[in-house]
Amino acid sequence: MNQFSFQYPWALALILLFWICGRYCPARTQAIYFPHVRRLLSVHAHKSRWLEILKWIGIISLLLALASPVLTNEYKEIKKKGRDIMLVIDSSDSMNQWGFDPGDPNKSKFDVVKEVVGDFIDKRKNDRIGLINFASVAFVASPLTFEKDFLRKILQMQEPGIAGKRTAINDALLQTYNILSKSDAKSKIAILLTDGIDNASRISFDEIRRLISDSDIKLYTIGIGSYRDFDAPYLKALAQAGHGRFFAASDRRSLQKIYEAIDRLETSKIKSKRVVQHRYLYIYPLFVAILAWLFFIYLRSAKGVE
Repeated sequence: MNQFSFQYPWALALILLFWICGRYCPARTQAIYFPHVRRLLSVHAHKSRWLEILKWIGIISLLLALASPVLTNEYKEIKKKGRDIMLVIDSSDSMNQWGFDPGDPNKSKFDVVKEVVGDFIDKRKNDRIGLINFASVAFVASPLTFEKDFLRKILQMQEPGIAGKRTAINDALLQTYNILSKSDAKSKIAILLTDGIDNASRISFDEIRRLISDSDIKLYTIGIGSYRDFDAPYLKALAQAGHGRFFAASDRRSLQKIYEAIDRLETSKIKSKRVVQHRYLYIYPLFVAILAWLFFIYLRSAKGVE
């Protein structure tokens, strides 16, 4: 917000003082009688008017410069520290099962997951988010990006079975950690969601757990469905190695609460401070004053006009 003001507004009152002096305190000069003086004065009257104008332009401009006009710009400087988040979502054949949403039993687990994860993406306005889809194999559906609309479209394009029918959790985490390890973000998070048990990975559990524990990436694991569907101790061990937490969701509502809890746990740091910038404009009226007086001196000395 720009605001114009004078740093020393009292200086403007001196304009009135100069006007009073010019009006009622004429300069005293020696006079010599000269015949036909009126004819001589009429010849130079227009020159005297220019001198008077230049004199007052110089005086007013100087006083404006003395009052120090200032243009103030005030704004808030906001520093946002976002996170890099990789969403790792199971798309194996079991994600086609219905009944996960009591309000709409015809929706599959995967449909509900896409809706809940989409809401989570919308809330993370200051973060870069990527998406990994895994089943028998794992692939990067979206790299880390700030483009939330693009990410939502990619998420909606995902379907169960697109990466196979089995479950390769360890391979998906290996790919996730390879991506996040190249990130320069100070805070890096992986959120794994699955409804199954690893039965297709080429990397062992001990190897992936060692990789996770040696990394500075925080890992949250979510098992959805009944406890018969996923290996809770396995997911807990992964979350503990990744300095995160394990969650279990039996329906849509509990899954929403889990992502809301993660959203609260991983809030973005926002710092704001008030910044005031002053731009001093006295140089402009001062320049006008100097220019006016230079012309004043030139005309007075060159033409001899008093």
